[in-house]
Amino acid sequence: MKQTSRDRAFDICNKLFVWCLIIVISYPLIYIVSASISDPAYVNSGEMWLLPKGITFEGYARVFQNSEIWLGYRNTILYTVLGTFINLAVTLPMAYALSKSELIGKKVIMALLVFTMFFEGGLIPTYLLVRDLGIIDTIWAMVLPNAAAMWNIIVTMTFFKVTIPKGLEEAAEIDGASQIRTFFQIVLPLSAPIIAVMALFYGVGHWNQYFSALIYIHDRELFPLQLFLREILVQQQLTTELMQQSGAVEALSEHARIADIIKYAVMIVSAAPLLMIYPFLQRFFIQGVMIGSLKE
Repeated sequence: MKQTSRDRAFDICNKLFVWCLIIVISYPLIYIVSASISDPAYVNSGEMWLLPKGITFEGYARVFQNSEIWLGYRNTILYTVLGTFINLAVTLPMAYALSKSELIGKKVIMALLVFTMFFEGGLIPTYLLVRDLGIIDTIWAMVLPNAAAMWNIIVTMTFFKVTIPKGLEEAAEIDGASQIRTFFQIVLPLSAPIIAVMALFYGVGHWNQYFSALIYIHDRELFPLQLFLREILVQQQLTTELMQQSGAVEALSEHARIADIIKYAVMIVSAAPLLMIYPFLQRFFIQGVMIGSLKE
């Protein structure tokens, strides 16, 4: 089909808009990466605005010299893997059951579940519940309280309704397959996009989980990475403030420089694993999220 001048003008405007959007989104990430390996003097003076200047890896060296960083990585990976597995183990079967119109009491169950999207007990009742369950200062305090998110259940339920042919399940039933066998051997193999999307949603939530650890975890051996990174930043800030009060100008300047360079390195250290994993799951996003977001 031959394009008219209005079509070509629209394409040009559309491409310009997309490029502007890409620049706006990618600039902060490029800036932080460059700042993490640049001399803080160039960063603070504004001379480093895109590409690194006065390249130094001192920030990363200081962050990784802290042995507790590796402990935090180990704990965070454990919480992310175990927590995501529990999330999927709850979300997928529940969504599959709720996708069935013949489920007895479906409307009541849905009403109760949707109610929790808008109303919750709050911090103190939740803390008391976790305490009474006896899981304070255990890994279960990090993975059980948020075992399923209602919004993710609705998206997954819609995916099952739209993508799994009714006739396929009926054929399996005629061949003698039980509901459990149909779910594990037919439905799940056809649901890779939504499984990948849910795994990423839940995984990112567990990786960035900070507040739950602050409330429920007191044993340093169980601290996630986010708490150790917070300590590094706070310690540098406190040291700088103490030196400011004591009037040690040269030492103050050096610690301020170190605090600046560590700040950007910490951002990269905490976000790097997710940035590396995302491209491998990105291809599932369009299919998984779009189909799961369709209304009946």
